Amino acid sequence: MKEILDFQKNEITEYHVYRKLSKRTNKKNAEILLAIAEDEKSHYEKLKNITGKDVKPSYIRMFWYSLLSVLFGLTFTLKLMENNEKKAERAYERLEKEYPEVVHILKDEEKHEEELLNMLDEERLNYVSSMVLGLNDALVELTGALAGLTFAFQNTKIVGLSGLITGIAAAFSMAASEYLSQRAEEGSGESKPLKAAIYTGIAYIVTVAVLVAPYLILKNPFLSLVLTLTGAVLIVLLFTFFVSVVKEKDFAKYFLEMFLLSFGVAGFSFLVGILARKIFGIEI
Repeated sequence: MKEILDFQKNEITEYHVYRKLSKRTNKKNAEILLAIAEDEKSHYEKLKNITGKDVKPSYIRMFWYSLLSVLFGLTFTLKLMENNEKKAERAYERLEKEYPEVVHILKDEEKHEEELLNMLDEERLNYVSSMVLGLNDALVELTGALAGLTFAFQNTKIVGLSGLITGIAAAFSMAASEYLSQRAEEGSGESKPLKAAIYTGIAYIVTVAVLVAPYLILKNPFLSLVLTLTGAVLIVLLFTFFVSVVKEKDFAKYFLEMFLLSFGVAGFSFLVGILARKIFGIEI
């Protein structure tokens, strides 16, 4: 009974979520989302007949999905909802024998999954590789450079300014490289060179801003480095979560791969910075 009450809570929550998301898309997709919302409400009523209880929606989950749609877009949020529909299907299959009423709910969940898949904006997903390029290159290159410069100079303003200049120059360079790369492969995919370059450049600059900010605000170089590394972890965490959802990758494996790559380079740069300081006797 507790499991059914959980399903009931999930159905009424998704009813409200789909209604909210319908306001963030075009008329055709909004109609589909509103129809799915009404189905979810119908499921709630069917489950209520079994439990005999009213259940309130999860306001935390409602807020969470609304926030995700603002931060990552409707495509990401719909993909996440589609994954939830898959989980709901498996859950209802377990109850099918004991409660035949859930058969109709199961069929609706399968239909919802198909409808959501058809709604996904695949054009945006074509530029995930461009975002990965900009973000990962900025993480690997700048985290390592900032780590090395911190140990070499131990001056936040010099390290911050050096990182900012290097990062902005590298962002334009990487965007230009992505543009030329996409131009060379034009016609082989759906990505547009200019859009791909913009996605790469924006991902790079946002990463630079997050990593360099502590050095421009604080005076302690090592505290700045700790905050920079923390920011790098959060960027990797958020982005791998995004990619794992839209591309259906293994989150833990993908996160570990990006984390080890970025921080492996940073660790190596620590050593280079210490050696450079000792070999050249630089004191600032």
